[in-house]
Amino acid sequence: QEQMRESGGGSAPAGGSLTLSCTVSSSNCYGWFRRPPGPGKSREAVAAIDNYGTTYYAESMKDRFIISKDNGENILYLQMNDLKPEDTAVYYCAAHWKWNLCQLQIGDYNWGQGTQVTVSS
Repeated sequence: QEQMRESGGGSAPAGGSLTLSCTVSSSNCYGWFRRPPGPGKSREAVAAIDNYGTTYYAESMKDRFIISKDNGENILYLQMNDLKPEDTAVYYCAAHWKWNLCQLQIGDYNWGQGTQVTVSS
């Protein structure tokens, strides 16, 4: 099976855009999570998508971020618009058969190694 590989991270100014991508193994649910820098910060959900094409967003992300998936090539995307400094984090893609992932819950999923996104003021 092809390994999950995030790409597209980097630096962007506030108000800019970035698109992340990740090759994933076939599963039931797919998602993006992130870990902000600093102490006391845990991995948090950003968005998820299931095999029916239904998308799920954390409330604070839904107006700016778009999750999509190329089902033919199993590539997961996260389009991030109107970036803010608080979006700075390591972003991880995840895949699993558990519905919990689509529910934007943290769990024992298959994870990519992460890609850094840095948004400057």
